Amino acid sequence: MRHDKLERELHLLLLLTDNHTLTIEKLCDKVGISRRNLYYYLEFFRDTGFEVYKRGKVYCIDRSSPFFGRLVERVSFTDDEAVLMRRLLDKVSGNNAVVENLKRKMDRFYDFDILDSGEMREQAAHNVSILHEAIKTKRQVLLRNYSSPHSNTCRDRLVEPFMLMNGNNEVRCHEPASGMNKTFKVARMEDVTLLEQPWQHEAGHRRMYTDIFMFSGEELFPVSLSLGSLSYNVLKEEYPSAAKHITPAGDMRWHLSLNVCSHAGIGRFVLGLYEDIEVLGDDAFKAYLRDKIMRMAGD
Repeated sequence: MRHDKLERELHLLLLLTDNHTLTIEKLCDKVGISRRNLYYYLEFFRDTGFEVYKRGKVYCIDRSSPFFGRLVERVSFTDDEAVLMRRLLDKVSGNNAVVENLKRKMDRFYDFDILDSGEMREQAAHNVSILHEAIKTKRQVLLRNYSSPHSNTCRDRLVEPFMLMNGNNEVRCHEPASGMNKTFKVARMEDVTLLEQPWQHEAGHRRMYTDIFMFSGEELFPVSLSLGSLSYNVLKEEYPSAAKHITPAGDMRWHLSLNVCSHAGIGRFVLGLYEDIEVLGDDAFKAYLRDKIMRMAGD
């Protein structure tokens, strides 16, 4: 049962990624779910950190969502490896379906206009160098002609960079104009200008954290559980990094105490094995679970 549900979630996730044509009705038909369940999944994806948005009658998920960034960082080639692989594939003669499929996959995840251009790669290295200097000296910068696909704009952005991420491909910044912390892609910056103006909003800078359930956020929330044998073993198998947060509690029980970025990930774990788990804290997490249970009962 759980495997079937996970398969539907993954199938929907793939369909939504850069979706341009599938309407709500078509998505429901392809995945085999109701419209109500589709909206539930969309809400869950948003809670998870995916950038879900609507274009006309079509819902889609942007590949720049943090999860995809973390996934690609773990399994992708380096820039040099990607360029070499693409060149080797281009040299394969004949109409080879496997080769063509590999090309399409690589083109989907790598911007070869940038990677294969020495001038553009040199510019990206320059941008990272300036951003690093700004972070070290706590100064503001101007991102020149930053291209944003969400707002469909290309303009200068005054920001306070404070954290390079994902192999220096992204930078976490505070944007005074919006009062928000945002993640900017280095490749979308035409240039970066280091300003003399020091940070003015350091108190508002928020790091991005990622918990063991692969949820990301600017805040951490404490959670404490008492686990039975089943939940203890499932947690260790599915989330090996949880081991350092577990201590024996006697009588075939274990104590899990850790910080999470979202109640959604650990909430799904608890609700899936609720008969084997006792929630010790905190109050906010207990309130989250009560709300989820009431919603499910109401359905």
